[in-house]
Amino acid sequence: MRRLLAVLAAAAATLLLTPAPASAHPLGNFTVNHFHGLRLLPDRIEDAAVVDEAEIPTLQQRADVDRSGDGVTDAGELADYARRTCAALAAAVRVEVDGRLLGWRVEGSTFEYLPGAANLATGRTSCRLTVAADLHGAATVRFTDAYRTDRIGWHEITATGAGVGLQDPPVPTTSVSDALRSYPDDLLSSPLDQRSVTLRTTADGAAHGAAAAAAVDSSGPVARALGGLSNRLNDLTGADHLTPLAGLLAIALALILGAGHALLPGHGKTVIAAYIAGRRGSYRDAFTVGATVTATHTGGVLILGLLLTAATSIAGEAVLGWLGILSGLIITAIGAALLRSAVNRPAAVALTPVLATVGAHGQDHHHHHGHGAHDHRRRGLVGLGVAGGLVPSPSALIVLLSAIALGRSWFGVLLVVAYGVGMAAVLTATGLLLVHVHGRLAHRIDTVSGRAATVTPLITAALVLLVGLVLVIRAAVPVL
Repeated sequence: MRRLLAVLAAAAATLLLTPAPASAHPLGNFTVNHFHGLRLLPDRIEDAAVVDEAEIPTLQQRADVDRSGDGVTDAGELADYARRTCAALAAAVRVEVDGRLLGWRVEGSTFEYLPGAANLATGRTSCRLTVAADLHGAATVRFTDAYRTDRIGWHEITATGAGVGLQDPPVPTTSVSDALRSYPDDLLSSPLDQRSVTLRTTADGAAHGAAAAAAVDSSGPVARALGGLSNRLNDLTGADHLTPLAGLLAIALALILGAGHALLPGHGKTVIAAYIAGRRGSYRDAFTVGATVTATHTGGVLILGLLLTAATSIAGEAVLGWLGILSGLIITAIGAALLRSAVNRPAAVALTPVLATVGAHGQDHHHHHGHGAHDHRRRGLVGLGVAGGLVPSPSALIVLLSAIALGRSWFGVLLVVAYGVGMAAVLTATGLLLVHVHGRLAHRIDTVSGRAATVTPLITAALVLLVGLVLVIRAAVPVL
């Protein structure tokens, strides 16, 4: 056993310390990213447009590319898909000169598959568009990208003039992403979202003013570390041959990533931990939430994976957004119920019933409140567990889809379960630790509990309600 553990440790160290290729899409596996390189000439406007699709939307539209259904995309099918995509893009992209709407003409189109995460592919469509326009004098050009507005992603516009001057252009002249070939580092927290631009040409043909610079915020070190581990897991999942050792390492990475996901902000995880132990929860309560989180997260990933493979029109990021709203609403409803209970009960008896509702487990709890309060507390714990695991992790989803594509559905399900177990383990361990700490300090807490009886329930309920509302708003902004 010692030798086996030594071999596993050496293999894991070699795998984790060796630099990995940046195979995963830097903006996430759901994104559809747009670039428009505008070039203004005296007699026309040109647009070098690019659509870069991440792994999941590329997988969803594979049947639209492979129209023969033989599982192989030949040159003719790639060219046909490129023509159809560029025609749809040209119809959706609007350009106006001095208020007059012009119509694009497609001059060229290409489509290609590029390597992505976990042996999946990403798609890149390039379109050359042109439209006749009289820009010999001063004019106002209005450009708007309305193509596939239902999908999230990077949106970038550049503009240059050739024989046409631009007055204070609000977009840069060169692409910071090399036309979606090389995204800048640390862009996940604030991707470019330039969907329209107004350009003013000058009669003298000279550019005036400085082009706008693109500013990108940096992501945190924890997110970058988890991204590197996610790439490692993608490499293992998408390998042509799956060895037993690689399978064990992949499961270990899934557990670590699930635990890391639980440590990051979001989904009400902090509220769950406080709910369990901050209000005298029991060890059994902690395990109840952990089991609920695991079951909910695993089921959510499996159901969403099935939907994405069965229906190409479903936008995965929109589904995640609505699930995030539902998760926040559940937490908000629990907080509202706690607040109503705290306000309606007399101050002299407010503390004990509210603590029972949010997870109290005092010495005489069962004698005074019976099974009704106990069952009510269980329902609240299960509700928070559902809220904590309701939003599937994109990294867990991508390994599932990769395993399905390679004919290893059972392995993908196993990794998803491991991911949920890792996430639940952190929540459970946090709850158990806080329960233990509370037990050690119970005698001190009881000495001040009487003085805090009138405010503690209100503060706890208001905190749960506030976090739920914040989660709803944050999830609703990208969706609505």
